[in-house]
Amino acid sequence: MNDNKIIDLYWQRSESAILETDKKYGRYCHTIAYNILYNDEDAEECVNDTYMRTWKSIPPQRPECLSAFLGKITRNLSIDRYRKSERQKRSGIQVELVLSELEDCIYSKNGIEEMMKEKFLVQCINQFLYRLPEKKRNIFIRRYWYLYPIAQIAKQYSMSENKVTLMLFRMRKDLKFYLEEEGITL
Repeated sequence: MNDNKIIDLYWQRSESAILETDKKYGRYCHTIAYNILYNDEDAEECVNDTYMRTWKSIPPQRPECLSAFLGKITRNLSIDRYRKSERQKRSGIQVELVLSELEDCIYSKNGIEEMMKEKFLVQCINQFLYRLPEKKRNIFIRRYWYLYPIAQIAKQYSMSENKVTLMLFRMRKDLKFYLEEEGITL
């Protein structure tokens, strides 16, 4: 079933919307959650929470891209769950590592002015990514959106971990320079 029909089911408040969403995007959402949480049960809970949040969000929202809408919800819920569990354990590995890698490029505070800056920041990052060759863009997205470990990216692209690490370092450096050119300072 295509995305517009699934969205129409949400607007009609048909419970089959969730079933169709799960058929088409369940595995996709689970992959996002699992790459953050490394736990099948927690990932499955996040996927179910994604469906609930989607049910509450559509209507009034009508997403242009259902996969991106679901991916963003899943990612945010998974990161929240990860942070909550890590606060309890007082340790963190993958998610904190990945997010800390981007700290030199991206700065964030709360507030309306900051939200406007954040929208501009998202636009700039998207423009930066579209300028990259497809392979580099995909590696960047796998690392910083899907939170794949470097070893998994290296294996997927038949590269050494050192080469992937260096490539990501250079892309972060280029991103920082690009953002500064656009007037975004840290």
